[in-house]
Amino acid sequence: QVQLVESGGGLVQAGGSRRLPCAASGGTGSDDAMAWFRQPPGKEREFVAAIRWSSNSPYYGAPARGRFSIAIDSAKSTVYLQMGSLKPEDTAVYYCAAGSADVIVDMRGYNVWGQGTQVTVSS
Repeated sequence: QVQLVESGGGLVQAGGSRRLPCAASGGTGSDDAMAWFRQPPGKEREFVAAIRWSSNSPYYGAPARGRFSIAIDSAKSTVYLQMGSLKPEDTAVYYCAAGSADVIVDMRGYNVWGQGTQVTVSS
């Protein structure tokens, strides 16, 4: 059974950067997508970024474009979300997800979720 474990959350000052690793164990499908979603306080969960194990083509949601990047280390079965130029509105619980994701931005395509990691950006 696939399990995902996120780490790297914490308190960051505005303008700073943070890297969130997501370690996958149990074996995901070779064409599965790995994604990051986030849920700001009092708001719905939203798509941040995704990438498939079979390709190096990243997809970015509006919150991430130009500031965040997603990358895979296949040898470590780990996906990284590198966040830069952080703003207070990036404060959220960040979730890693895995699944076949026919529509890569749709959370319904992800059947395995991590427990989430809190990122708080102070102004």
